[in-house]
Amino acid sequence: MSSEATLLHPVVISQVMINLASRYGVDSATCLLGTGIEEADLRDADALITREQEMRLVENLMLALPHVPALGFELGLQYNVSTFGIWGFALRSSRTLREAMQRAVRYLPLSTAYCRFSLVDDAHGFGWVVDPEPVPRHLRQFLLERDTATGINLLKELSLAGISVEALDYTCPAPDYAPQIAALAGITPRYSRPRNALILSRADAERRLPMYDANLVRLLDAQCQSQLKLRQSSDLIGNVRLQLLGSLGLAASLEEVAVQLAMSPRSLRRKLEREHTTFRGIVEDERKLLAERLLQSTTMKLDEMALQLGYADTASFTRAFRRWFGHSPGEYRSQRR
Repeated sequence: MSSEATLLHPVVISQVMINLASRYGVDSATCLLGTGIEEADLRDADALITREQEMRLVENLMLALPHVPALGFELGLQYNVSTFGIWGFALRSSRTLREAMQRAVRYLPLSTAYCRFSLVDDAHGFGWVVDPEPVPRHLRQFLLERDTATGINLLKELSLAGISVEALDYTCPAPDYAPQIAALAGITPRYSRPRNALILSRADAERRLPMYDANLVRLLDAQCQSQLKLRQSSDLIGNVRLQLLGSLGLAASLEEVAVQLAMSPRSLRRKLEREHTTFRGIVEDERKLLAERLLQSTTMKLDEMALQLGYADTASFTRAFRRWFGHSPGEYRSQRR
């Protein structure tokens, strides 16, 4: 299991999303719906939340503002070095931009990134390759754009002046809102490329940073390592949900999830029983919640929705939905609208 999947995040990072939503007229209650995050939590500098809670907040933001083009990219530009506390200070105190980028990858779970970042140094230049595979499918493009935008913002802030990203590459075809991303990024993205990447010139990668301090770097490295341990979550139910919402999907079996959690299926089943739940119950809860959101906020066809929720066919989905709500999905959608 990836260590990133089990780490907690500072709740104050969620305030960035709420602030952006408020500019478009969406209140904090809408953003926090179903997250388990309270308004008072946002003012607690020491409060931590699970990635599952943060994903719920991301979903709420997307559902509340479906008409805003390049929303994910715009959100990413709201994060700066100081947003990330120790992790951001460690980057700022690095000797060169290259070292800052290496340190960013080493302690990436302390950021808010969901995508995997890895370093690339080849004939095309030096930079980050960004892999969105760990992200749930319905959030993948949004969070890829958010994380790459955050990366651009951090690189520009760390160097203070003069740096420019030479290439911003995405593997997907160009979306309708590609011009908005170009305007926000200050560079025209290249689409249908072999990898998602942010590429700099080697000269910029070797640029010395103005706040380099060797002693401070050693201190902050130690604190980053300590933070990684402190934020480790032991929430088994939350970790199961993260696997279901991630690359495995809601069609995953208990055996597949157990492999990802590095335990036997029997151990997983027994531990869930001690938590007074079952694997099937967790899957059903996630399907029910996601079905409600998709029916209320999208025009997705029922056969596509059934596939997204991990059902073999639309009839199976419809039977389950009637059991949950006493109506067919179509009737439910009509009533809510």
